[in-house]
Amino acid sequence: MIKYLKDEKIIFYDVIKWFFLATLIGLGSGLLVASFLKLLNWGTVYSESFGKYFWIAPVFFVINIILIKYLAPDAQGHGTEKVIEAIHKKAGKIKVAVIPVKLITTLLTLFSGGSVGKEGPSAQMGGGLASLMADILKFNDDDRKKLVICGISGGFAAIFGTPISGAVFGIEVLFVGMILYDDLLPSFVSGITAYYVTTLMGVVRPEYHIDFTTGMTEFFILKIALAGIAFGVCSFIFIEIMNQTERISKRIKIHFLLKGLIGGSAVILVGTFFGTETLGLGTTTVNAIFSGAKIVWYLFILKIIITSITLNFGGSGGIVTPVFFVGATVGAFVGQITGHDPALFAAIGLVAVLGGTTNAPIAACIMGIELFGVAIAPYAALACIISFFITGNRSIYPTQILAMKKASHLTTVVGREIKLIDEEIEQEEIIQEIKEQNNK
Repeated sequence: MIKYLKDEKIIFYDVIKWFFLATLIGLGSGLLVASFLKLLNWGTVYSESFGKYFWIAPVFFVINIILIKYLAPDAQGHGTEKVIEAIHKKAGKIKVAVIPVKLITTLLTLFSGGSVGKEGPSAQMGGGLASLMADILKFNDDDRKKLVICGISGGFAAIFGTPISGAVFGIEVLFVGMILYDDLLPSFVSGITAYYVTTLMGVVRPEYHIDFTTGMTEFFILKIALAGIAFGVCSFIFIEIMNQTERISKRIKIHFLLKGLIGGSAVILVGTFFGTETLGLGTTTVNAIFSGAKIVWYLFILKIIITSITLNFGGSGGIVTPVFFVGATVGAFVGQITGHDPALFAAIGLVAVLGGTTNAPIAACIMGIELFGVAIAPYAALACIISFFITGNRSIYPTQILAMKKASHLTTVVGREIKLIDEEIEQEEIIQEIKEQNNK
């Protein structure tokens, strides 16, 4: 009996400790994200008032490259990936310089039309704040990592206004097929706190009202399952194009500043010949879909391409908002060709492509409920899970660690990074090509 009382005392102390620490991280993350969103809203309105604002992209991309190279190399790319890498490889240590550099470079990218998202800088700001607090409090490596996970949850919850899915995302995204229950309490506290801080600071988020009973028949679930396959294939394509663009960027042997000119020039070409629908966050297009607007079928492909070029040639920012765009536009297209409400399938597509690209289907499903209401739950769950499996051993976050086999007959070894698996497959393909050439 005495032993049980001692155990309960330790548990009670731990609950109080992490409730307090997670609240602080949530407060800090919420303040940073709210400030970031206000700057973003102001700057976007100001820059777009100049008409062809995207013509400044090459200059801003070059500035980004200089800031990142000399001040904070980890601010490169889409942000959340670097936080995951820091947790797995650096015991959660994140340099404080990442916070202002990521903030500035993301704003410059978006102001000039670069296709990036908001969650990357939010995760890095939350994670960087958490790492700084761990340094001040002299935490051990395990506590530091737990605190940084709180930062991911707080940043994600605050930026999208989804406190529950934000919390779950932080503990699901690190591993493919495993949730960190040890971090459940602090992640939820941080996510909920950050969400309410941004709300109190006047951050306004769109509300969606979609009728999920429209056009439902006895074959509707089958259509959702088939759509889930399409969303999984779309996730697969997104990841592969991102990976191939990164490889191309690394193979191009030119002065590093010239890569910024390439990325900025691509933004100008897209803006000039295709319009600005796929530039920047793309939230105007997504909101229009949910309001009943029809879209051209190729928007999702164009968004994938320009996002991949932006992030690998001088741009900096997140990846989830472009994922939303791709999922919503693919879903709307599926709705149009099947005779259903495009907004309905756009909502399902948005969360299903998120679940497939990030390997976080549970967080994606919960996000669907938080954004679109509880009626989406069974359809979002089915589509997210199918998309998750169809994506295979790939991820938009290549330093995720594989903790499960997505099919029992796969020979993939669990416990390894997605990136290492991809590299081995690529090496095997190269060796096979060499053998075939030698045989000829």
